[in-house]
This record gives sequence, C-alpha cells and structure tokens, in this order.
Amino acid sequence: MTSKEKLTQEENPEVLDPEVLDPEEDAPTEEAKDPIEELQEQLKKKDLELAEQKNNFLREKADLENFRKRLVKEKADAVQFANERLLKELVQIDDNLERALNAPNASLQTLKGGVEMIQKQFTTFLKNQKVEPIEAMGKPFDPGLHEVMTQMESAEHDENTVMQEYSKGYTLNGRILRSAKVVTAKKSAKETPTPKEENVEGEE
Repeated sequence: MTSKEKLTQEENPEVLDPEVLDPEEDAPTEEAKDPIEELQEQLKKKDLELAEQKNNFLREKADLENFRKRLVKEKADAVQFANERLLKELVQIDDNLERALNAPNASLQTLKGGVEMIQKQFTTFLKNQKVEPIEAMGKPFDPGLHEVMTQMESAEHDENTVMQEYSKGYTLNGRILRSAKVVTAKKSAKETPTPKEENVEGEE
C-alpha cells in the first residue's frame, strides 16, 4: 500500500482496503432449492398438463359422438325423404285407379283404356326408379335371370327356350330385383329316339 493510500484510509476510515474486499464473498448467494420441493413443482406441472390433455380428449370424444348422432339422423331423414317421394308417386297412380273404377257409365272399352293409361304411368314410375323389365320371351333360358316353373313340349321352339312368362322379372340398377318366372320348351317325345331305334340305326 502506498503512502497516499495509507493517508486516505487514515483520513476516511470507512474506506476499506481494496485488497481486503472480495466481491464474490460479499455478493448475496441464492439459497439452493430443496429437491423435494422441486419434485413437487414438477409433479404439479405434470398434473396440470394431464388435466388439460384429459379435457381435450373429452371434448374430442363429445364432438365425435355428436358427429355420429348427426350422421345417423341425416341418414334416417334421407331414407324418410326417399320414401315420401316414392309414396307420393304411388298415391297419384292410386288416384287414377280410383277414378277409373268410379267412372260413371264406364264401358268395358273405356275401363280397359283407363287401366292401360295407369299401366303406362306405373311403367314410367318404375323406369324413373331405375327398375327395368327382363326380356324373357323367346330367349334362351338363363339361370341368372329366369326361374323355370315348368317345361312343355314344343316343336316350334328350340330346347330350353322361354315360351311363356308367368310373371315378369326386373333389375334394379343392373342388379336382379326379381327373376322372371317362365316356362321353357323341351323336345317332343316323338322327336326323341328310343334306345331301340338308336341300336337299329347303329346296325345299319
């Protein structure tokens, strides 16, 4: 220490020797946290995060359930609307049938004309619903389209050809709605050679 520094310290005793001062020792130090308290804080934070995730999950689950219920309702409404539209067209056909039956002084000819008109209306209704009749008469038997009710001998038709139609068959959008009930032709017994005749022909 120089003589000047000694003089200054003697005149002002509050001034400390800079060599004696240690800023690191005099600086306030932070108290170390208790490990248990740190763990408790971390657990609290995790609990909050889990609670938030649980709330988000419950909200998403509720939204999904509401969406499912809405889809079910919309589907039911769509089916109901489709049925209403079909029934409305059928009611109009029924109206025409009722008019034809209740027509005053209707002759057989006028009644037949009214029924034919209603049949055309019904055919148009089926066509609008993508229902098409299956052609059967004169066609070869097709098990995918026809249902055989019986077979009849016929010299005018090839074997397994549809010669009569009990009821029409229909397709819906190309898929079988109802098979046609038909009668198919088979060879006449006279045309079928007997085993004896076949042997005679073989001997010749």
